[in-house]
Amino acid sequence: MSIVSVLGINVLNNPAKFMDPYEFEITFECLEPLKEDLEWKLTYVGSSRSLDHDQELDSVLVGPVPVGVNKFILTADAPSPELIPANELVSVTVILLTCSYKQREFVRVGYYVNNEYDQEELRQNPPAKVQVDHIVRNILAEKPRVTRFNIVWDNEDENPDDFYPPEQLEEDLEEEDDDDDDESQYGASEEEKEDADDDENEGEGGDEDEGEDEGEDDTEAEEVAPDEEEVKEEEEEEEEKKRRMNQNQKQTSRMLKEGSSTMLHRQTMMKKMVTMMKKTVTMIAAEKATITPRRSRNDPALHLYRHIL
Repeated sequence: MSIVSVLGINVLNNPAKFMDPYEFEITFECLEPLKEDLEWKLTYVGSSRSLDHDQELDSVLVGPVPVGVNKFILTADAPSPELIPANELVSVTVILLTCSYKQREFVRVGYYVNNEYDQEELRQNPPAKVQVDHIVRNILAEKPRVTRFNIVWDNEDENPDDFYPPEQLEEDLEEEDDDDDDESQYGASEEEKEDADDDENEGEGGDEDEGEDEGEDDTEAEEVAPDEEEVKEEEEEEEEKKRRMNQNQKQTSRMLKEGSSTMLHRQTMMKKMVTMMKKTVTMIAAEKATITPRRSRNDPALHLYRHIL
């Protein structure tokens, strides 16, 4: 997972003269505090046949980088025409914007650049000597070529659970909620099954008791005629006791289910509250942070400012 993600790049002065400086408005997001600075480079590809004509227009260091969304403007001088083959000055070429951390490149954005004369007469009849003052560049900003590379960041030896972004925390929380729901449903089905088994066993026991009572009544009827009303009252009392016991068991089971559901709901709410508190702390820390830019080489000014979305 990349700690720094490029959210957008705007080419500010496009089209422009060949010798005009390049200006890019870069927006990126940082998910974790970085121990070192980010290095941004702008390279002009002078020839499609050889790497010897590539020119590094600018290289800047940005840092310390706070957590959150940041925006800055990168300004770089135009390439030197003397270092570019004459037959490739007026043609299509490429510029590369790269970003590295600890000398490890993790993103590269390439743009096609069309260099042509600003007059129709010069386009139809190119002069023998290239007239740089009449060359206009047009960067195809709508069709960038973005390449990303996996690198090792500062947390390579740390516990990965401590570096999840807020979105990942929410996903984990949803998965835990689903597991809790499954457990509660499974527990409910098991309890219902046990209640059904108890009822069935009690029914069978009642039938056996009734059979035994009938046998005893027949035996006693042969010897001494018992009081039928007393026997019926005793049977009714036993059935009433059994019915009350079944009701109490079902009521107790229902109360246990409701209590378990309430506890699960409270645990879910507590997890969500903890997640919201972590997000709030991260946002407050990001608002208080500031960026201090430093230039590594060349002299074009770098205008850098912080933008919180």
